[in-house]
Amino acid sequence: MKIKIITDSTSYLDKEYIDKMDITIVPLNYVFDGEEYKEGLKGEFHEFYSKLQSTEFFPTTSQPAVGDFAAAYDEALKSYDQIVVVTLSSKISGTYSSAQMAAEMVDPENIKVVDSLGAAATLGFLAEDAVEMAKDGLDADQIRQELENRKNNLGIVLTTDTLEYLSRGGRLSSFQAGIGNILSIKPVIRLIQGELQLVEKIRGRKKALSRLMTYIPEGVERISLCHVTNAEEAEKLSQTLQQAYPGARISIDELGPVIGAHLGPKTLGICYSHSGIDQVL
Repeated sequence: MKIKIITDSTSYLDKEYIDKMDITIVPLNYVFDGEEYKEGLKGEFHEFYSKLQSTEFFPTTSQPAVGDFAAAYDEALKSYDQIVVVTLSSKISGTYSSAQMAAEMVDPENIKVVDSLGAAATLGFLAEDAVEMAKDGLDADQIRQELENRKNNLGIVLTTDTLEYLSRGGRLSSFQAGIGNILSIKPVIRLIQGELQLVEKIRGRKKALSRLMTYIPEGVERISLCHVTNAEEAEKLSQTLQQAYPGARISIDELGPVIGAHLGPKTLGICYSHSGIDQVL
């Protein structure tokens, strides 16, 4: 059977890989300064972040419409027998709900939707795994079940450079953000059971970055340094992690507007996949 893999734009996969593997990307949406946009691919975010830093306006984001997924399914089924869809965490976005509703409308027997409970590179890891399983001859049900197992072995931990964007996005009050910035407080945020949660407050950027590394579990297999306009620092951390985890596959990935706007420039995070079950530290 020919299996089509579909994911959403917050997987932030490389365009070259998307084209080579014939993956369909269904984009999330954002409205910025009165204009509506579809989230693009890596390499297309510079203009957005430049504007974000120079304006008082703050973007609002929304999941793809049910019709966006339905159109992608109809097109895919012209050439493929079955579809596996992997989406951004349902606890962050309504994207999974849209994808599932569209599957019920189009062909519930042959379209299997997986809630990654992840975001960014952890979502991308699952999409890549789905591609490999499809190449190995697994059917859609088998791929879905395997992804449900593997998503328990993923984690994200990150820190932001400023609390301003968490405040502008409604995650913190302006008073909390102002005091935190004065004291150089850097949050440590983890994705826990599909939700981003503040787990620590560290004073100073260097200490916060060091703390991120302590969350990497034994048996780590893949690491993505996810960043917002911070490739240089991500590269430095990548070199440190390559020495510490020589067996891990390490990449550097930029976060797009839908996720990055709420975290702000200079955000740096570690997304990982490991061989055991993630434990909350």
